[in-house]
Amino acid sequence: MEVTREKDEKYMRLALEEAKIAFNEEEVPVGAVIVAGDRVVGRGHNLVETLTDVTAHAEIQAITAASSTIGGKYLNDCTLYVTVEPCPMCAGALAWSQIGRIVYGVSDPKRGFSTISGNMLHPRTVVTSGVLAEECERLMKEFFAKLR
Repeated sequence: MEVTREKDEKYMRLALEEAKIAFNEEEVPVGAVIVAGDRVVGRGHNLVETLTDVTAHAEIQAITAASSTIGGKYLNDCTLYVTVEPCPMCAGALAWSQIGRIVYGVSDPKRGFSTISGNMLHPRTVVTSGVLAEECERLMKEFFAKLR
């Protein structure tokens, strides 16, 4: 799949739709989609509160769905679009899946994988950040402002 800003924004908008579902379910509004070629093969949003499961992050939901759709555990030819930088747990799962590319919206300076020293991802994984960052950040800020 040819990488273009237009395609990145198209799929990030789908991830934002997932994040809005989480927001409406009073979950931290993180959404993710996994794309193979030009086809969405996995979707997810945070379900931590709903499932009472600290591992039920959007990325994990999307990885599980994508692996089921493609019939294999390796996602080398896939791209993950996620509204917020993955945490170290999700980065580890993404490394094991050998995801080809990760595109995220807003950085997470407190809990994002890039705060950990060393590269947690598969050596061939390409990372792009800042796609629709303002929209992704606005949704997070609105959610946490609502909690206060």
